[in-house]
Amino acid sequence: MRIAIATDAWSPQVNGVVNTLKQTREQLIAEGHDLLMITPEGRHTFPCPTYPEIRLTFFQGGKIARELDGFRPDSIHIATEGTIGLAVRRYCRKRRFPFTTAYHTQFPEYVRARVPIPIAWTVALLRWFHRPAARTLVATESMRRLLEQRGFRNVVLWSRGVDSKTFSPDRPVRYDLPRPVWISVGRVSVEKNIEAFLNLSLPGSKVVVGDGPDRNRLMRAYPDCHFPGYRFGVELAAQLAGADVFVFPSKTDTFGLVMLEAMACGLPVAALPVTGPIDVVRHGVTGALNEDLAKACAEALLLDREACRAHAVSRNWRYATRQFQSHLARIENGRGAELSPQSVK
Repeated sequence: MRIAIATDAWSPQVNGVVNTLKQTREQLIAEGHDLLMITPEGRHTFPCPTYPEIRLTFFQGGKIARELDGFRPDSIHIATEGTIGLAVRRYCRKRRFPFTTAYHTQFPEYVRARVPIPIAWTVALLRWFHRPAARTLVATESMRRLLEQRGFRNVVLWSRGVDSKTFSPDRPVRYDLPRPVWISVGRVSVEKNIEAFLNLSLPGSKVVVGDGPDRNRLMRAYPDCHFPGYRFGVELAAQLAGADVFVFPSKTDTFGLVMLEAMACGLPVAALPVTGPIDVVRHGVTGALNEDLAKACAEALLLDREACRAHAVSRNWRYATRQFQSHLARIENGRGAELSPQSVK
């Protein structure tokens, strides 16, 4: 199959969406499919207001249309609701091509954390964006229920995996810090609720791996916390494996892929009982969920690291990618034809 995937989230951005798409691309290519990635890479971009890490592409509709016409895709998937996503949506609508979308990010909650825009307004805009899609893919059952409650249609599950060879407990960093070491990983920004972690009264040491618009402010405000910046691949795995508990304070993630990566490194997770953690963490086995995050941390510290690793290893990208492929809508002779769901093994 020739599969086109359109996304506004791509390198050099560092987040779960980019990681998911890269893993999916690699799996699809390994299975013999031809891929066209329509991304901001190589295009003229502008920094997103209030979030310069995100680069937006404008006035590329004609160029993108020519790329798609030349590729002649069998299926088109729109991964994000940004300017590239809008251009490809417009392309499909004009030609009456079926397409699928994904809901990776809780934008209504993200936007509300930054500017006083009612959540209902952003929900309505996103519902408009996804309405023509043959299917909208989400990572968890709780996210599927939430979108259906908000009036979204044709919402289906697309799970996530973890690279258990890269993320393993075998090469831990030897932290020269008081134990236990509590670690959080991700974009250092307001919607990730990092300060809820930093404000906890916990014994030992806190480490925040990542970068973002709030990192410098938080480094000044919390001088006792350690901020090593971004780490990737085996370096990130080493940071995780050397810690004692992974703390995930976010209230707005649809999944939280880094929780699986932490578990694969043998790290139990402490999180709030919200969308994302409630689907990823097995309470009392791979982590602890509690409205009181400090209590969740104390409970997680007592859990078996081997059980965390075993659970993560059972989640693989091959399964997730076959699930993704089974949801694609087929373009045949210039019009839509459903792709029969494949057995996912």
